[in-house]
Amino acid sequence: MHGLDNIVGLIAVVVATSVVARRIGVLSPILLVIVGIGISFIPGLLEVELDPEVVLVGILPPILYVAALETSMPAFKFNLRPILLLAVGLVLFTAAAVGFTLHMLLPGVPLAACFALGAVVAPPDAVAATAVARRIGLPRRVVTVLEGESLINDASALVTLRVAVAAAVGQAVDGWSIAWQASVAVIGGIAIGVAGGIVVGFVHKRIGNPLIDNAVSLLTPWVVFLPAEALGASGVVSVVVCGLSLGHRMPTLMSAASRLQMDAFWRMVKFLLEGAVFLLVGLQLRGIVAHVERSFAFTAGALAAVVGAVLLTRIAWVFATTYLSRLVPGGRRRDSGLPLAIPAVISWAGMRGAVTLAAALSLPETLAGGDFYPRGLFVILAFGVIVATLVLQGATLPAVARRLKVPADDVKEDALAEASVQHEASRAGKARLEELAGDAPDGVIERLRQLALSRSNMAWERLGRAEVETPSAAYARLRREMLIAEREVFRKARDTGRIPEETLRQAQREMDLEESLLERGDL
Repeated sequence: MHGLDNIVGLIAVVVATSVVARRIGVLSPILLVIVGIGISFIPGLLEVELDPEVVLVGILPPILYVAALETSMPAFKFNLRPILLLAVGLVLFTAAAVGFTLHMLLPGVPLAACFALGAVVAPPDAVAATAVARRIGLPRRVVTVLEGESLINDASALVTLRVAVAAAVGQAVDGWSIAWQASVAVIGGIAIGVAGGIVVGFVHKRIGNPLIDNAVSLLTPWVVFLPAEALGASGVVSVVVCGLSLGHRMPTLMSAASRLQMDAFWRMVKFLLEGAVFLLVGLQLRGIVAHVERSFAFTAGALAAVVGAVLLTRIAWVFATTYLSRLVPGGRRRDSGLPLAIPAVISWAGMRGAVTLAAALSLPETLAGGDFYPRGLFVILAFGVIVATLVLQGATLPAVARRLKVPADDVKEDALAEASVQHEASRAGKARLEELAGDAPDGVIERLRQLALSRSNMAWERLGRAEVETPSAAYARLRREMLIAEREVFRKARDTGRIPEETLRQAQREMDLEESLLERGDL
């Protein structure tokens, strides 16, 4: 299978596997990797060789961009300290720990090359951890920290990898050059991301057409990523900064139609890209195994050592930074009373993904001076870390969270805050209505007043008992049944020639929009 056949095959397997994963209650990233491994040993079926550039340039930017769009900037800023400790500090700590561990097993391999593998396996995946966190209902702050970590850690890992590879191939690397590269990557990425957010926001404000808005949104990740990489800055940082900026200002940048269409568009793109990434990871196994130069026993021992270093460094780092930070002014105030279950579950949410494999495949073929360098072993170790962390941590994280009794967010408190804000919003809406009512018919004014009152009442109803059907829930249930009957009348009228197809489509669209509001609880 080649070209278009492979693309269609990938999409078909992603969709089918995701459906099965939902049915049997398994996380789709885990099942996709397992399915990919199985398919890799079937000759002639989905033989796809993963190009590192496809992941690092083609897939990573849009995945990070949509994740940044959905991340709360105020929450991100509030949790910036723990995010940076994980995304930068832990990446460096893991790279060093894995590098020294591997160097002890392979003393003939230059330490810089071992550090390169450490940088490869250091960053947790941007998809897996947050997918698990949201599914098992972890507290909002934990989800924000894990999302923030996954948004930034790829940048710090790739910069570390770049420095380690440069040293391994014989380029002169010192403290000043490392500091310079890091500064250019971070500061340049931030500057380009901010500039991109300003320019793209300006464009969105002046478009007003949902289709063009979506096209601009699709191009945005690469519009900031490619120039940043060309200038030596971090494309990952630029995409994240641009996405955070645009996501924070989205309510004022686009029309309602553009936002609705963009939300549906990005959800589909995200689903397909994330699924394809994990499937591609699994599909690489046969090709990777074929290039391993060491014995099975040595490879298994090295893998166990590297996986152990990856797991233990995260646990040690999370607990140390959580509780030792209380000695720093301001740390005790923010994290006082933090239950032990929170750092425990964060320390166990370190699943690796496609970026790790792509980074491993981008390792140089040879080192300067002909130094011993088992590249095939390094790639299989990276692959093993991905599978081990996905299966070991991904499959057990829900049970760990339940066993530790991780405290969930207070639903009553959230509902009370929502009801309070909705009440203020309804008052503001009614005030604007009175200002602009003018000569509008009395029936229209009264209907709008009732709609504002209904929105406010629905928010307060959520504070009531869950087992009792609220008036809003009863309204939604009955209205859905009415819409089913109305659709059937329009369909029969189209079939008998009483109305044209265009009339059916318009009526169908209006009813679909109303039903989507019912599902969200907005009507």
